[in-house]
Amino acid sequence: MVLDRSSKKGHKNTRNNVANNVAIPKRKSKKKKEVSIQPLKEDDTEVYQEPVKRIVKPDNQLVLTDAKLQEEVTRVLTGDDPNVPSNGISKFNFKDQCFKLDPPGQSDHMAIHFSMEGTSLYIDSPDYIAQKEWQEKKSEEDAVERKSRQQEVGTDEDCAKLNSALGSTEVAKNQFNFSDRAAQTFNNALRCCGVMKTEPPPVAQYSETVSQYQIYDSYVKDYEISLLGDYNDRKKKILNFDDSTCNPLEQDAKIGKDALHTKNMERSLKVLERLANQNAQDDVFQDFKYWEDASDQYREGEGSLLPLWRFSTERTKRKQVTAICWNPRYSDLFAVAYGSYDFMRQGSGMVCCFTLKNTYPEYLFATESGVMSLDFHPQHPSLLAVGCYDGSVMVYNVSNGSVKPIYSSSVKTGKHKDTVWQVHWQSESMGKELNFYSISSDGCVANWSMSKNELKMELVMQLKLVNRIKDEPEEFNLGGLASGCCFDFNQSLVHLFIVGTEEGNIHQCSLAYSGQYLETYEGHHMTVYTVKWNPFHDRVFISCSADWTVKIWDRNFKYPLMSFDLDNAVGDVCWSPYSSTVFSAVTSDGKVHVFDLAENKHEPLCQQKVAKRAKSTNVCFNHQDPILIVGDDRGGVNSLKLSPNLRKAHLLTDNTGKLIPDTETRVAQRNNMEKLLETIDVKRPAF
Repeated sequence: MVLDRSSKKGHKNTRNNVANNVAIPKRKSKKKKEVSIQPLKEDDTEVYQEPVKRIVKPDNQLVLTDAKLQEEVTRVLTGDDPNVPSNGISKFNFKDQCFKLDPPGQSDHMAIHFSMEGTSLYIDSPDYIAQKEWQEKKSEEDAVERKSRQQEVGTDEDCAKLNSALGSTEVAKNQFNFSDRAAQTFNNALRCCGVMKTEPPPVAQYSETVSQYQIYDSYVKDYEISLLGDYNDRKKKILNFDDSTCNPLEQDAKIGKDALHTKNMERSLKVLERLANQNAQDDVFQDFKYWEDASDQYREGEGSLLPLWRFSTERTKRKQVTAICWNPRYSDLFAVAYGSYDFMRQGSGMVCCFTLKNTYPEYLFATESGVMSLDFHPQHPSLLAVGCYDGSVMVYNVSNGSVKPIYSSSVKTGKHKDTVWQVHWQSESMGKELNFYSISSDGCVANWSMSKNELKMELVMQLKLVNRIKDEPEEFNLGGLASGCCFDFNQSLVHLFIVGTEEGNIHQCSLAYSGQYLETYEGHHMTVYTVKWNPFHDRVFISCSADWTVKIWDRNFKYPLMSFDLDNAVGDVCWSPYSSTVFSAVTSDGKVHVFDLAENKHEPLCQQKVAKRAKSTNVCFNHQDPILIVGDDRGGVNSLKLSPNLRKAHLLTDNTGKLIPDTETRVAQRNNMEKLLETIDVKRPAF
């Protein structure tokens, strides 16, 4: 669009009139009239004429249709600078000796529209100090010069002329300020609304060296204040008349409480100890959580055990691990019994409760006699039953923190006459009172009921000796009782249990028939150390003996289904909680043997030595994590992680290849064992 001014001369005169502040008169008309634009005449040079707008079409303008003109074109407005290159700029990096892309900067797309340097200065800055000194110096010089001029002139008029010549300090009137221009009044200074000026508080520097006893005294003082505050709110025990006026702090001092022996302090120290232990053994915790043996993918029928932690204390180095039991509720907590298998070297016993979070025991209980067996209650995980070498049994409550047992057997209430080799809790639904069973070398299986004040002993069964030679005359039969070494209750048939004896026999017994055996299984020639029912199959059980063998039995057959010779005395055997065909055994040479009958029926998948110059005595699987703990005769417990080949569940699949749901896992494991039993031909061994 081009503006064509018809009269340059008239436009020039208009500019001159505006510059000379000449008001142009307006024509007044009552009626609107059509104004026609006419060219200027020579006499009308002083009249202002509006410029004429003339639209000129460029030669290169596009010719668009009405549809294209009405079409809406969407434009997206962004803050990016179109002049900045979008494909990146490469710059030579002298450090790497190559070209590298220059990363985009924060101010690449920033445009500065206004910028002005400020004139404000900080009061403490050197520039302000120098400027202030210069102004003061200049004002002093002006005052001296004005005074000297005044002395020379002497009159007020001359002084006024002199001040006007030098420049007055008064501010000129502001023509844009109404009060200065019209009213000619004095403008008062604005009142400051900031903080009122007050005297600053006194400041003093203080420093002191703090020692341990000062920290302790301050902590005790705060603790005493908290006790005084709680004394009026909490309920107190009934005191005697003499003690009624006693200070509560003195009462706590009598009991032996102080700030460092409270439950809160104990809990805090426990957390700090676990944190320090986790930081110190971070590599072991990483292996426990994430390590998997990748070599299992390339070797079928073999596995390995990764050593993790070794649990031991100074007080248990000269004792032997006699029993191990995991807590049924807390998967990281397990109890260890310490005693001695050598009857010539008997001493005090000990029970330690360890956790995988700390190698030092969480709870520790000392006994007068060696502890030979222990077991956690399945419904009340804080109750721990203990059997000792002298024939006594005890029950500890781990949660209350007391080192004394809540129940203990004695000669009056009943007691075994020989070593208690194993204890086993009965399910709470089977009886009104909490009770557990025990077996001893005196040939008795007893039941212990926890009444209000004492343990009540009830004789369940006496183990009679069985003569293996059937044709032997009765007068040659030995009288007396068989020494019981181990027993286990069936999970499906709760009244049914099996007993292993020192003579090598295994007896099937029932709580309903205490006078005789239901069946006697012959196969071992020496002491049977452990018998265990299969957790998935109610007919299958396993046993280990000092005759170097591990045998698998079916309760419907008198002779073993399978037998494994491990070349050393087998101290303990245990079924895995995740598969019906996996079990582990430990031998006196310090080795751990892990079998999977679904993979190999004749040889172990893993045979690894975990204890140097020590005999392995006990083994136990964790119920949740792939962890195996092994105890030895030097007071140590080693934790081992199973490789993937050693913890296969062997779940059954349907016709489409999908796994059976978890609700049928137990049935699937039972079917796996049934398939294994079908392939075994039971034959009577030749003695």
